[in-house]
Amino acid sequence: MGAPISIRLDDDVRAELEAQAQSRGIGLATLLRDVATKAARDARCARIWKASEAIGHKVATSPAARAFYEDIGIPTADAG
Repeated sequence: MGAPISIRLDDDVRAELEAQAQSRGIGLATLLRDVATKAARDARCARIWKASEAIGHKVATSPAARAFYEDIGIPTADAG
């Protein structure tokens, strides 16, 4: 179980979030946890994609990297 946190919200923001939570049939804390969890997952995914893009760029622009992949081959769906 995670550690609890405390945040301060403007009254109008809190009212909007409470309305969203109520329309979904969940509590405000659950809505905020879901929003924060999705944001964290999206940020992690974006970081992984950025790192993968950097590796792809390195392979595409580096003769040594291309040679490495030519030596080991590219995996195929029927490999196994």
